[in-house]
Amino acid sequence: MKSGKLPNKILSQLLSTLPNNDKRIIVGPSVGEDASAIDMGNKYLLVKTDPITFTSDNLGWYLVNVNSNDIFTMGGEPKWLLTTLLFNPSVKESKIKEIFEDIKNSCSKMNISLVGGHTEITPEVNSPVAIGCLIGEVEKNKLLKTSGANSGDDILVTKHIGLEGTSILGNHIKNLKTNIQPSVINNAIDFIYNPGISVKDEAQLATKNDMASSLHDPTEGGVITGLEELAIASNNGMLINLDKIPIKKETQIICKELNLNPLGLISSGSLIITSEPKNTSKLIESISKSGINISKIGKMTKNNQGLKIEHDNITKNFPKFERDEIARYFESQ
Repeated sequence: MKSGKLPNKILSQLLSTLPNNDKRIIVGPSVGEDASAIDMGNKYLLVKTDPITFTSDNLGWYLVNVNSNDIFTMGGEPKWLLTTLLFNPSVKESKIKEIFEDIKNSCSKMNISLVGGHTEITPEVNSPVAIGCLIGEVEKNKLLKTSGANSGDDILVTKHIGLEGTSILGNHIKNLKTNIQPSVINNAIDFIYNPGISVKDEAQLATKNDMASSLHDPTEGGVITGLEELAIASNNGMLINLDKIPIKKETQIICKELNLNPLGLISSGSLIITSEPKNTSKLIESISKSGINISKIGKMTKNNQGLKIEHDNITKNFPKFERDEIARYFESQ
């Protein structure tokens, strides 16, 4: 099989066989839902796990932010992190300490407690791999689900797509011979900090005053896969305007040089938001005032209208990505 996420069709089939005999499970495993929600009395417990496999640079920052984003999209607050760290026998002790410090400092910045985990040296991995299990909380009346999007809702995207992937690629090519200016590469590398890969601020603004019907974090597979997951979870279709999708010039330059499509590039840092049209203007104003870029890129439609994207007055079906574009690139190297 291709590297990357399991295809949504296969994953849906697997998840459909799981029983749910526990009434406390409010949100269980489902394509498009960013975390599970469990009723613990006065609040819901949110539980999420995600690995970092495409890079070992800034591993702690990626680990904490990528897992936190999925808690924020459910309307919650991340609290407790467990992490599994796997290292090849060739790893130096200094590298292990560097990664541990990065995780510790990243948790501190996000007010998250590192409460446990596992470390292992194994020849089964070639470079460091970090897997996070993050637990958070949400007030019961503040829980957001990806399935909450409705036909007729506006679709918004914050910041720019492909930020995480562009930064990873920038780090990879910085010492390679390319036609890209060093300033472009340096800007790209910095994307994980500026504008950043956390969606905390816009997620909290979107959930304030119940302005969003759903939030979703487009990670591996890029914005197109994230939109497809949103459609599957909510049982809707959508119409997207390609020209409205925000892309940084650095992303465009690097993707063109490496023959990649930014629509399928891992996109932590962007947040997909759906809102009733009556709330959209207020939502855009609120997030824009905070200094975060936000763009209206389309609308949710009826399920039978499918997933459509328009460009130059031509409407087509969504492009298909068998795996993230960054995975395709690394496989070819």
